Amino acid sequence: MRCPFCGSEDTQVKDSRPADDGTSIRRRRVCNGCGERFTTFERVQLRELTVVKTDGRRVPFDRDKLGRSIRVALRKRPVEEGAVDRIVNSLQRRLETDGDSEVTSKQIGRMVLERLKELDQVAYVRFASVYENFREAKDFQDLLGSLDNG
Repeated sequence: MRCPFCGSEDTQVKDSRPADDGTSIRRRRVCNGCGERFTTFERVQLRELTVVKTDGRRVPFDRDKLGRSIRVALRKRPVEEGAVDRIVNSLQRRLETDGDSEVTSKQIGRMVLERLKELDQVAYVRFASVYENFREAKDFQDLLGSLDNG
């Protein structure tokens, strides 16, 4: 593991334990070059996932990007921070175990919408407005109408 402070590859693990979410290992490390301490997290990855964008581009799955987009939808909402990590972990695990190494951005968006609809309806509407590319107020009215009916 390369030291984030000096770039040395001579680092040593001082402590390992399960992370709070139980899906990763937290490792405390020390750099033998500069003496700085830092933390890394190790996760099990069942398969490499590729996201197929709507324009046809293929990019590696980025769990941090997914988490950021969910956090934006949940900004200033009364939802604990751990909920985002649980959503990202469960979605990633589901994608990795579904069998296909390529997944469309639309599939991921639908999965996020399912989870947000259960968790927080305001975040659901926020995310849907970006995911569905809302252009006018009527788009919001239609979505809100479907929430009342569903």
